[in-house]
Amino acid sequence: VAFERCFINWTKALAASMEGKLIAIDGKTLRRSFDHAWSKQQALHLVSAFCGENQLVLGQLAVDSKSNEITAIPALLELLNIKGAIVSIDAIGCQKEIAGKIREKKADYLLAVKENQPILHEKVQMLYREMVLEQSKGSSAMRYDFVSQTEQGHGRIETRKVWVTDEVNWLGKELLGQWLDLSSIVLVESTRQDLGDPAGKITCEQRYYISSVKGCDAGKMGQAVRGHWGVENQLHWRLDMSFREDESRLRKGHAAQNFSRLRRIVINQLKNDPRKVSLKVKRYRCSIDRDYLLERLKQ
Repeated sequence: VAFERCFINWTKALAASMEGKLIAIDGKTLRRSFDHAWSKQQALHLVSAFCGENQLVLGQLAVDSKSNEITAIPALLELLNIKGAIVSIDAIGCQKEIAGKIREKKADYLLAVKENQPILHEKVQMLYREMVLEQSKGSSAMRYDFVSQTEQGHGRIETRKVWVTDEVNWLGKELLGQWLDLSSIVLVESTRQDLGDPAGKITCEQRYYISSVKGCDAGKMGQAVRGHWGVENQLHWRLDMSFREDESRLRKGHAAQNFSRLRRIVINQLKNDPRKVSLKVKRYRCSIDRDYLLERLKQ
């Protein structure tokens, strides 16, 4: 934790204010950090906070082997300065205590809702159906905002529709009383068509979120929902592809955890370099160019 506090204090200086920015929190397992092949459950699992706008890892915390992310996330939030930010977390973090901790830190939450919160999930599903029905009728019985975007790339066509309503009273007083400052509900429908599929198969997925962000801005909330996956695409993927983190066999004492922090420090330093070249190229240059290495270390 002492090392993590030093790391967080350093990133605070790099990131400055988090006002209005999205902080995505997600977990990652270092797959080869277990002691024995028959005890893979002991592999180190880390929870990271990532700001996509700044391309910075703000902090990370190891999940206790006898616990899970639900207890690690509040502990990580306690270390961070998230005032004014929107904190997004996948369904495992959709917990009343975590929502309360985020509001206590003067930030807003955006939490994915799935079956681990069955009553809330069912209510939000019903609200989604009602909103789609209202839209098809062209009626205005419910206040909401809507935005739709279609993109083509990577061999597929994807259409994303986002509905946002601040009429959270539809959830009922009892449910609302359990979630601190719940102010809006976000509903996302993604339709994908694989252009390489001869049958032209189309898949459709609905995702549901609750948030403390006030108002009905579908464009803003749609960007936040999409931005959450930056922690996967811009952090976890880079750690695996550029640093081969999942292949590391460090596992004694705190070695795996400390080296994981060092990798994130390197990512922060290299991403702070505005040159438009890959992390791999920047790492290689550090190994052959002492002046460039010192320049990165001084930043």
